[in-house]
Amino acid sequence: MVIDQINEIRWLEGGTAIDALFTPSAVYTITPLNSGLEAEVVKISMADNHAVLKVWNRDSKPDVALQYNLLRILSAQGIAVSQPLGYGRDRDGHSVLLTPYDGQSFNKLNKSILSTLVQKLNEIHRFPIPELRGLSLPKYDFVRYFFPMIEKHEDIKLLLEQLVPKVSMRHNCMIHGDYNLGNILYMNGKYSIIDWTNVQLGDSRYDAAWSILLMRIYAGERNGSIYQSLFMDEGSFTSDDFELFEALACLRWILLSRIAPELAKGRDTLSRARSILKNNPYLREDLLG
Repeated sequence: MVIDQINEIRWLEGGTAIDALFTPSAVYTITPLNSGLEAEVVKISMADNHAVLKVWNRDSKPDVALQYNLLRILSAQGIAVSQPLGYGRDRDGHSVLLTPYDGQSFNKLNKSILSTLVQKLNEIHRFPIPELRGLSLPKYDFVRYFFPMIEKHEDIKLLLEQLVPKVSMRHNCMIHGDYNLGNILYMNGKYSIIDWTNVQLGDSRYDAAWSILLMRIYAGERNGSIYQSLFMDEGSFTSDDFELFEALACLRWILLSRIAPELAKGRDTLSRARSILKNNPYLREDLLG
């Protein structure tokens, strides 16, 4: 991402504010930030002003207008998200979203922070859909959306066919779809939940189970166990529900780790994942190979 490319973005919303930010005489620097598989993310700094630009690649087709309007509504209602600055398309036709710079993800965790993270996700799940003021959240088939290329992985497909009918999947609340430490920022006492690409009407139990799984795999068993207990204390699951949704979350993680092996790098990562598989009655250790 270079300065000329930023100047050539066609903004569909936020033009006036962005024009004030990117004045012709402005001198700014660009710093790459951690990016996912679908987009490039950079920090743009102009003196004491900082913003974040996310540019999706050509294979991704996000509904950026939905994300922009959703963030605008949620931020006005006090939900821990960035207040969006604008969205549009770059010179190559890729979707872009501009938000303020809201800090960094957590390097250290404790029970108080974990409790706040649980609270923030529950606030999303409990947000009244009518308060979205006519904004229509998508509703997807669970397996088709969360398990890409599943036809190439018969072992996972067979397990999904057994497990999904057991859970009576709901589509009754807003879910984030990928609530993990990399998508939660903190600065000056303020939390900001980012990356709303997967937002949809869905099942809060799956959303929480996915978040718990990632916490256990990437932040360690101690943090993961505390985090899971906090959700259980909130009544997010029954014990039986949790094992089923944990199994579904594990199957998704295994599938994604086959598609993008870098997700499973590290001895600790794999050993934690194997431990979860071993202790879940619906799964087998050999799924990891």
